[in-house]
Amino acid sequence: MLIAWLVLAATLSRSIRASTTISIPITTQDIIAGDVFFEILSPSELEYTYRLRPAKDFGSAFSERLEGVPLVITDPPGACQEIRNARDLNGGVALIDRGECSFLTKTLRAEAAGALAAIITEYNPSSPEFEHYIEMIHDNSQQDANIPAGFLLGKNGVIIRSTLQRLKRVHALINIPVNLTFTPPSKINHPPWLGW
Repeated sequence: MLIAWLVLAATLSRSIRASTTISIPITTQDIIAGDVFFEILSPSELEYTYRLRPAKDFGSAFSERLEGVPLVITDPPGACQEIRNARDLNGGVALIDRGECSFLTKTLRAEAAGALAAIITEYNPSSPEFEHYIEMIHDNSQQDANIPAGFLLGKNGVIIRSTLQRLKRVHALINIPVNLTFTPPSKINHPPWLGW
């Protein structure tokens, strides 16, 4: 009799635990997780909200909201040498290709050209990092940047760059950062080519 009672108690306990599982919905805070978002206002083909992974240990934070500022592809794209299109970049945000030199060097070149922030992205689709966020870290030099920098997914970078080039536009217009704290995940206007 005691054995039958223990078996029944164990069965009921499992049933109660299985039926009381709590389902916690994904919140915007889960998605944000320390990342920064920006939105493109024009051209219309790019009017979405994009996610950046801020630099880990250099530069400043994305604390000042920049509204309607130009997002400009740097020339040269990797920004490892002096930026030639500083006139277009001055007062805007630099869009920079990853590779050849450190993330900090790229950010310092953008800052020297008058950029208010730097967005670095992977343009090589065959790179293993093309579909991943990269932690941008300090290069252990004696320098530091005074502007914020963030890493953009490669697919987003390629589409932004190719769309601007196809439209023969010097820049896109953006707002950065965008506060999504109280926006439900389903209402975030993310690019249709991504699944986040």
